[in-house]
Amino acid sequence: MINRRHLATKFGLFFALLLSSTQFVHSQKSQSTLVKGGWVFRTKSLTFEKNTGIVIRDGLFKQIGVKGHLKKTDSTLELGKDDYILPGLIDLHAHYNVKLLRKRREEFHVVPIVYLANGVTVTFSAGEYDPEGMWLLRRRIEAGEQIGPRLLTSGPYYGRVRRGWRNHRTKEAIERDVDLWVQRGAGGFKAKGIDPDSLRILIHRAHMHGKTVTGHLDSGYRNSVNPRDAINMGIDRIEHFLGGDAMPATRPAYSSLGKITSEMPEFKKIVALYIKKGIYFDATITAYGYFGKRGEEYDYWVDERKFFTPYIQKIVQERGRGRIMQKFEDIYQAKQKTIYAFWKAGGKMTMGTDHFSNGEFLPGFGAHRELDAFVRAGIPAAEAIKIGTLNGAKAMKIDDKHGSIEIGKSADLFVVKGNPLKNIRNTRNVKYVMRAGKLYDSKKLLKSVKGKLGPRNKEQEKDW
Repeated sequence: MINRRHLATKFGLFFALLLSSTQFVHSQKSQSTLVKGGWVFRTKSLTFEKNTGIVIRDGLFKQIGVKGHLKKTDSTLELGKDDYILPGLIDLHAHYNVKLLRKRREEFHVVPIVYLANGVTVTFSAGEYDPEGMWLLRRRIEAGEQIGPRLLTSGPYYGRVRRGWRNHRTKEAIERDVDLWVQRGAGGFKAKGIDPDSLRILIHRAHMHGKTVTGHLDSGYRNSVNPRDAINMGIDRIEHFLGGDAMPATRPAYSSLGKITSEMPEFKKIVALYIKKGIYFDATITAYGYFGKRGEEYDYWVDERKFFTPYIQKIVQERGRGRIMQKFEDIYQAKQKTIYAFWKAGGKMTMGTDHFSNGEFLPGFGAHRELDAFVRAGIPAAEAIKIGTLNGAKAMKIDDKHGSIEIGKSADLFVVKGNPLKNIRNTRNVKYVMRAGKLYDSKKLLKSVKGKLGPRNKEQEKDW
């Protein structure tokens, strides 16, 4: 049996920064809320409809489109004619880790708040550096002890990026490990830098438990796995790049990615395989752009640097942004040109940010950049919203409870100023967020964590 107190001490998880949720919540004690006015996104029609009233009771959508007599609710949220209600966003590559100084580590206090304040109500952590700490974070959120999105934990990475992976590579070790993390409530599993035999074992064992597997794979170079081969093994989702013959096993994937075009026969062939097998693709387009030239889509609408401690802000300013990595700029440009062709052909996509923070940006804000990238690529705004909501729920097999504003589903939504179908960047104008029926003021959430991420002085650096 795991001693929770021991783990909390070991991983530094006492909640010095844990803040009382009542200062952010409009209806903390309410069991029912009426949302009146504005416009509501209907996923089936991909349109906004005038909102005549949404009733939320006990954390669920109970009535959509109020007509006639209405049973009294505990609270009411009145919206204006320029307010738009969207389903909560689902980020399927939502890292909680940062690399501010020397090492990469999970951050449990500021990052969850920033995700939620941006309308992200469900996250899949897609591989964890500190799976024990993430497990405890999920338990705190579920117990109502901490504010954050619903957290679908992934447990540790499966592959070479995991410390001590050589000791976990036997069939028996992988199976025991999967069983353990299923018991701890993992939402799914993530492979990265994995060999073919280990991936087969992981997929088979995860599927025995009804869990999905996703992968950051390669070309097949040096006993890695090409996404094409992973699909034929039965993997559920693929991260970053489609794979196939356009990524020959004679060289690493990153040597091929920037040269792939939608006209290539190899590209069309791999797209056809995704469609045939019903595999979801998480493109993480903007993750590469952070290391490239950073066009206007990387401009701040909220200065994300202000969420770090003054000590880190000074270090980041002195350090500068570093050199532009042309390889990643090429990949970013190529992905924008190919992702539309994938979607147009009928490929199934999800939204993932995949950005660990180095003190300049935070992934909660990155969810809106990813939606922007979809639209820049040519995908209609309504479809981009569906990718960022219902598609993610379907990919994780939780669409019976999440992903759209429908009766019986978890009351997850966010309210923005301005119509996102006219300008997808309006999703950035978040006013309110509701998760499982609890309503938060986005600006108050963000204000509560400004200047709190990272060490405050030289003495605290050792923990970072």
